[in-house]
Amino acid sequence: MDLPARQMFSDPAKEAAVTHAWESFLSGAPHERPADILRSLVDVSWQRCLEAQVDPRRRRGPQPLSAQDLSLLCERQRDLMQASAPVMASARDFLVETGTLMAVAGTDGTILNTEGDWPAIDSAEAIRLVPGAQWTEGLCGTNAIGTALALGQPVQVHSSEHFCEGIKRWTCSATVIHDPADGEVAGVLDVSGLSETYSRHTLALVVASASRIESRLAMIQMERRYRLLDRATGRLTTASGDGVVLLDWRGFPIKLNKGGQAAMVAAGAGASSLAALGRIPGLAAASLGRDVLPAWIRPEWIEPLVEKGEHLGTLLVIPGQPQRLHMLPRSAPSADASGAARETCPASAAGQDAFTGLVTEDPAVLAAMARARQLARARVPVLLLGETGVGKEEFARGMHTGGPFVVLNCGGLSRELLASELFGYAEGAFTGARKSGMVGKIEAAHGGTLFLDEIGEMPADMQPHLLRVLEQGEIYRIGENTPRHVDFRLIAATHRDLPQQAQAGVFRMDLYYRIAVTTLRIPPLRQRSGDVALLARHFLAHFRQLHGIGPGTIAPQALQALGAYAWPGNVRELRSVIEGAVLLDEGPVLTCASLPPEITQTEPPPPTQPLQALAADAVPSMEQGETLLIRHAIEASHGNLTQAAHRLNIAKSTLYAKMKRYGLSR
Repeated sequence: MDLPARQMFSDPAKEAAVTHAWESFLSGAPHERPADILRSLVDVSWQRCLEAQVDPRRRRGPQPLSAQDLSLLCERQRDLMQASAPVMASARDFLVETGTLMAVAGTDGTILNTEGDWPAIDSAEAIRLVPGAQWTEGLCGTNAIGTALALGQPVQVHSSEHFCEGIKRWTCSATVIHDPADGEVAGVLDVSGLSETYSRHTLALVVASASRIESRLAMIQMERRYRLLDRATGRLTTASGDGVVLLDWRGFPIKLNKGGQAAMVAAGAGASSLAALGRIPGLAAASLGRDVLPAWIRPEWIEPLVEKGEHLGTLLVIPGQPQRLHMLPRSAPSADASGAARETCPASAAGQDAFTGLVTEDPAVLAAMARARQLARARVPVLLLGETGVGKEEFARGMHTGGPFVVLNCGGLSRELLASELFGYAEGAFTGARKSGMVGKIEAAHGGTLFLDEIGEMPADMQPHLLRVLEQGEIYRIGENTPRHVDFRLIAATHRDLPQQAQAGVFRMDLYYRIAVTTLRIPPLRQRSGDVALLARHFLAHFRQLHGIGPGTIAPQALQALGAYAWPGNVRELRSVIEGAVLLDEGPVLTCASLPPEITQTEPPPPTQPLQALAADAVPSMEQGETLLIRHAIEASHGNLTQAAHRLNIAKSTLYAKMKRYGLSR
C-alpha cells in the first residue's frame, strides 16, 4: 500500500519531540508516542528493530566486505552496476557542494557504490556508510536503505527518526529499484547527508534517478534477450529429433523448437506450452547448479549459453525419441547437479572438427592442431604452452569433447578469492559468503573439462590442494569436512617456464608432472608471418559485418605495417587493433591512419627490459611494492599495457586484474 505524503516525508520541526518519543519507546512507554508526532512507518520500523534486538546505542554500520569480496559481489550484480553507472556518474557533478552523497545498494542492503560531495563521503566513513557495508534494518536499525527494502517503497528518514544513536546526525532518502522484467526488487538508491542538508526534494531526486536506472535495466535486458535469441537460433532451427526449450537468464522459458512440446510431455513435465511450464528457478543463471531441479529434468540435458563470461540463458535439450529417454542414466536431482557459470559444447557439434574456426596457414600451428585432435580422444591432463593471446583457450575448447567446459584464470585473484572460486564454500564459511554456499569451478566441471588458464600464477600454498584433487578425485569445499567426488579432465595453460619455476621453488615439481602428462606449444604470432595478413583480413570481414558496414579491404601499406609489428599481445591484440580500426575508418579501405601509432612507427620501440626488483626495505608492504612495480612498468611503456605486462613477465589479463584491484589506470 502506498504511503500518504504526510507519512512519506519527515518533518524536521518535530525533531525534539521525536527524540523524546524514541527515549520513551526504549523505556517501554508506548503512550508517549503520539501519532501526530511520530510517523507510523517509523513507529513500526522501531518495533521491527526491537524484535530483531538491534542495539539502539550502535554508533555505525557493520564492518564492510573486503575489496575482493566487494568486487565479486559487484560482478554478481553486473546489471545493476551497469544500469546505475550513468546516474552515479552524474551524482559526482550535481551533488558537489550539497553535502550529500548518493549510494546504490543490492537487494541485501549491501552498498555497492557511492558518489557525490567528497566531504559528505568522508563524513560517511565515520558511520561506515561505505561500499561493502550492509545497511539493513536488522543490522543498522531504521534507516532509509533498510526501511525502503522492508517496505518496498520510497522512504525518508531524518535525524532522530533513526533507531540507532550513532546515525541520528544524518538525514537520508531512498527508494527501491524494481526489475522491469518481473517487478521484483533489484536494489536500492539512496541520498544521504548530515541533518542540515535535509530537503523534501531529495526524495523526488531519488525516485526520478531510480526510474532512470529501471529504464536502463530494461534496455540491458532487452539487449541480452536479443543476443540470447541470436545465439540459440541455430539450435532451435536445426532439424533433429530432440526437443529444445530456450530459457532466459531468470529461468523463464521463451521459445520452443518444433519437437519441444512433444518432448516436454514425454519427459513428464506436466505442461504442454511455455505459459503452462512457467519459471524454473533451478535453471536461472544465479542458481544454476545450486537449486534443486524439477524431477522431470535431467542434469545432462542442461546447456548454459555463456558469452564472454556472461550467462545469457539456458538450453534444455530433451531427447525426443522415447527409447532414448529410457536409455539415459537417471541422476537424482541435487543442488550440485549442474556446475555454476559453466559453458558446454553444443550437442550438435559432436563429431565435427572443433578446430575449423581457427584461421591459420602456418605449418607449426597446423601441426599443433593435428596433435590436439589426437589428444582430444584421451582424458589425460594437457599443458598448453604459449604467450598470452596466442589462443590457448581456443585449443582447450577444441580438445573438449562433452559435458561442461569451465574456465578459471588463476592470475590476478587473491588467494582467498581463488580458493573459493576453485573449491567452492559451504554456507557461512566466511563473512560475505552466500547463504546457500557456492559450487566451485572444479565441482562445476564434473563430467567435463576444467580449463585453468595462467596456472603458473597459482599461489604456492594452494598447489598441494589441487594436486590432491587430481590424485584422489575428491574436493572439500571451504568450511566443509565431507569430501565430494569429482571426475573431470584438466587442461592447463601458462606462458611461464614451469620447470624453471619449480627449480626456483615457486611451482611444485610434483604438480607440474601431474598436469603436464603431455604438453602442446602454440607458436606466437610473430613467428607466423603468413598468418598476420590472413587473420587481419578475417577480422576485417568479421567486424565490418558485425557493425553493419559493407565489405572492405586493407591497404598494402597497412598490411606491411601489420606484418612488421612484433605483436606482443599476439592474435588477441591483432583482433583488437582491427576492430578499433574498423570503427575509426569509415571508408572501404583500411589505411595506416586508423592503426595505433606503435604499429605504424618507422623505428621499432626499444626492447622491453624486465624491471629491476625493489629492495625489500624500499616499501612497507608487498602490496605497495607490487603497486610501484606496476606503475613503473606502465610509465616505462608509455601507457602500452601489452608492453607493461611483458616487462612484468605476467599475462595481460593478470595486469588488468591487478590494476583494478589497486585502483590504477594507464
